[in-house]
Amino acid sequence: MQQSAVPELAHAHTRPIHWLATATALAGVMALSSALQPDAARAAQPGPQAQPAPAVVAAPDPTEVDLPLDCGPVGIVVKQKRSGDLDGDGRPETVAVVHCDASMGTPPDGVYVLTRSTDAAQPRVVATLVNPKDRKTVTDFALRDAVVTATLHGYSSADVPNCCPDVTDPVKWQWKNGAFVRSTPAGTQSV
Repeated sequence: MQQSAVPELAHAHTRPIHWLATATALAGVMALSSALQPDAARAAQPGPQAQPAPAVVAAPDPTEVDLPLDCGPVGIVVKQKRSGDLDGDGRPETVAVVHCDASMGTPPDGVYVLTRSTDAAQPRVVATLVNPKDRKTVTDFALRDAVVTATLHGYSSADVPNCCPDVTDPVKWQWKNGAFVRSTPAGTQSV
C-alpha cells in the first residue's frame, strides 16, 4: 500500500456539526444583511432648466395611408411591415411590403416607406423602394440598424411566365445624404 504525501486532514471529512455551523453562519449573514439596508433611492427632481420630453410619435400604420397602388375593385394586402428610425430624426418610419389582393397568381409587390410628422394626423408615403410596375415579389424582408434588406424575385424578360420568376436579387436600402440608396448586401450575389 502506498502512503499519501499529504497526511489525512481532520477537517476534510464533513460531520453533522460542520453542516450545523455552516447553516447557522449563513442564517446570521442573511439576518444581518436584511437589517442593514441602504437608504431608499431618490430620483433627481428636474430643475427649472429641464426641457419637457419630446412628443412621442407612433410608427405609421400602412392601413392609414393612401398608398400609390391601383388595385381596381380588389383591396390592398399588407404582406409585411417593419418600423424603425431610418433617417436618424428620432421618429420611427414604417416600411411596408404590399400588393393587390388578387384571387389567383402572385401579384407584384410594392415596398413603401411611410412617415408621420408630429403635426400631421395622417401618415404619408415618402419613398417607393420597389414599384409594383417592376413585377417583383419580395421575400426575406427585414429592417435592422436603419437598413432595409430584402430579396427581390423578378423576370429576365416579358416572355417569362408570372408563375416562375427567373431572377433573384438580394438588395438593401439605407438613408444617405437625404435619399434611400439601394445596394447589394456584402457577401451576396445575384442569381
